[in-house]
Parts: sequence; C-alpha cells; structure tokens
Amino acid sequence: MDKIIVKNIKAYGYHGALTEENILGQNFYADVILYKDLQKAGLTDDLNKSISYVDVYYDVEDIIKNKRFKLIEALAEMIAHTLLVKYSIKKVKVKIRKPGAPINGNFDYVGVEITREVQDYEMD
Repeated sequence: MDKIIVKNIKAYGYHGALTEENILGQNFYADVILYKDLQKAGLTDDLNKSISYVDVYYDVEDIIKNKRFKLIEALAEMIAHTLLVKYSIKKVKVKIRKPGAPINGNFDYVGVEITREVQDYEMD
C-alpha cells in the first residue's frame, strides 16, 4: 500500500495528567502516515486523486492546539480517527512525541505510536 507521510509536525498543546501541564502547555511533535492507493494520482498528476499534505498538516496541528487530553494515547486516537474519517483512508499510523514530559531524568521524549484501520472504529 502507498503512503502519504507528514513528519515532525510541531504544535503547542495542553495535554497531560498533571495540572501544570494543562496550564503551562508544551510542544508536541506528530508524525502521520496515511495509507492510500496513489497510483491514479501519480499517473494523472491530479491532486483530487490524492490527499493534500497541507490539509493533513493543519488538521493535526488543530487537534494538538485546540483539544485537551490527559493522555497522549487519547490525542493519538483523536488524530487517527479524524484522518480516517475525513480522508476516507483504510489505515493510518500516528506517532506522538512529548519531549517535555514531567520526568526528573535525561531523555529525548516520551511517546506513543498507534496504527488504526477503519474497521477499528466500526460498531457491530
């Protein structure tokens, strides 16, 4: 399956289990991979047969900036669900990195990575 990749989206958000994280906020970084057949777009050079990277970027940025979650797992789920529904794709991978996690130690970041398919959200 072909992929559209938007990597290292940086946005300031207010996600975390601690009160201070919800007041002060911090930078979050997201990578998204949208799985879609891109052959028609490639053969026709027609954006309408693909997905706008710009739109994907702004969708992810908007969720990070304007929604609030205690867990980055919930943030990743919201991004995955939004992209699956909006772009009618079958599969998406979302990685969230939180470099400013309140841990007294040396580390680059904490993060989560999830892969979701449209059937993961279908009701029985």
